[in-house]
This record gives sequence, C-alpha cells and structure tokens, in this order.
Amino acid sequence: MSTQLLEFSPTIEGTITDEVAGITSSAEGAASTWMSRGACSQTNPDVFFPHNGVGVEVAKAICAGCRVTGPCLEYALAHRIEHGVWGGCSERQRRRILRDRRAATRGTGLVAVAA
Repeated sequence: MSTQLLEFSPTIEGTITDEVAGITSSAEGAASTWMSRGACSQTNPDVFFPHNGVGVEVAKAICAGCRVTGPCLEYALAHRIEHGVWGGCSERQRRRILRDRRAATRGTGLVAVAA
C-alpha cells in the first residue's frame, strides 16, 4: 500500500470530500455508494469482525479482490472505527496508519491518504 500526501482543507460539516475522485457528497450517501459495491456486500458481516488471526486473514483475502478498498479504509480511518477488517486492514494496521499520518503531518499542513 502506498501513501499519498494531500493538502488538508476542512470540509463543510455533514459532508466529506473524496480528494481522489473529486466527489463531494453527504457522508451517508458516499458511504452507501461504495459499500454497495464492496466485495463484503455479499458476505456475512461476521467474517469482517473475527476473533483470531486466521479470521483476519480470511477477511483480508475477501478484501484483496475488492475494488473499493480505498474508500473503505478511508471511511474506517475517518470515523476511527476500532474493530474489524476495513479496506483490507486490521485494527493494528489502521492504528499504525493513523500514527504514521500524524507523524507525517506534524507542522506540514498535509494529510496522508492510502492510495
């Protein structure tokens, strides 16, 4: 996974900006759009909230063939979702991404996004 730096610009409350696609819409509308296209939409949700490492690998394998892992991961990071596999990343991986982004943005005014 590569990381891309984007200029941070606050969005209007109640909306999100998808910097990669250049789309601005309501958070709920944007989420439902990519969620309905995800490989997970046809899978039991329990698969993505495993209780062991083997379960995490099963969920990640499903994500590996998904075309919306980017928006999924960004959604989980933006909403600080602590549990489950989102965008092909475990809880631990998402914590690491957030920590790395904070370190990268200290004093720069830039925001790192998964690409």
